[in-house]
Amino acid sequence: MNYKRSFEEGGGASQGFIHLLWKITTNHQNQPRLPISANSLPFFMEMEASSPNQRLAFGKMGYGCQHYRRRCKIRAPCCNEVFPCRHCHNESVSLLSNPFDRHELVRQDVKQVICLVCDTEQPVAQVCSNCGVNMGEYLCKICNFFDDDTEKGQFHCHDCGICRIGGRENFFHCKKCGSCYSVALQGNHTCVENSMQHHCPICYEYLFDSLKDTTVMKCGHTMHYECYHEMIKHDKYCCPICSKSVIDMSRTWQRIDEEIEATPMPEDYRYKVWILCNDCNDTTEVYFHIIGQKCSHCRSYNTRTISPPELPH
Repeated sequence: MNYKRSFEEGGGASQGFIHLLWKITTNHQNQPRLPISANSLPFFMEMEASSPNQRLAFGKMGYGCQHYRRRCKIRAPCCNEVFPCRHCHNESVSLLSNPFDRHELVRQDVKQVICLVCDTEQPVAQVCSNCGVNMGEYLCKICNFFDDDTEKGQFHCHDCGICRIGGRENFFHCKKCGSCYSVALQGNHTCVENSMQHHCPICYEYLFDSLKDTTVMKCGHTMHYECYHEMIKHDKYCCPICSKSVIDMSRTWQRIDEEIEATPMPEDYRYKVWILCNDCNDTTEVYFHIIGQKCSHCRSYNTRTISPPELPH
């Protein structure tokens, strides 16, 4: 085999490339770690001989974790441990037996990354200082966020203070709601102050920086898209936060009208009660019925009985 001779004859190999081969073939105690096989050395020789643009793209989409495709790991400043990404860190420490040891990584605090191609630790930068590869096609220097999968359409929202996906042109930042929403909702949603700064009312995961899709309901409150559809699947049509109807219930109200008309209450039970409508917040006095009480203002049956209002003396 002539791979050793080919390398020696090539001449002019960069120090970064030599260091890369050393990293692959030895461990940190200078002991042999992985032999250079007939397949591996030409692979790295090809990287050395490639153009700068080809080197930048070396290993793209070939590294990462379940959350992101990227060519680096991060050193968490909070615990000085190395993780593929902040989500991997948060998931790992959330399993610690001592609850006081559990914590979340603040993305802006990350200062050091480790190149996954050559294993070199270095300050946060897009291009590895040793082997010259792009550690992420997308890099936000504010969030210290790397990602190779640019088809996601990553962008940094300065008002949110974090990176979002989906393309900047497809979103706007609602100042009152305090988050980025689809442009389809611009001027077309009910604003709720800081509506994303809370936990999903179904699964209780924090919504603002969740990786899951989020939906904005008619009332303006938010929850995970999959949790919303799971709720609808179980015939729950009211917002878990404010109890307003989240879908058009007019056909259901019409069916209840028909059922009430076909089921008159006995005379002994024909008395009036006070109700609060969850949909319009109006209070009215109506006749009691075992099936439901209808709001006189908006015609909704999404109501609840309340104590009679106290009149001032």
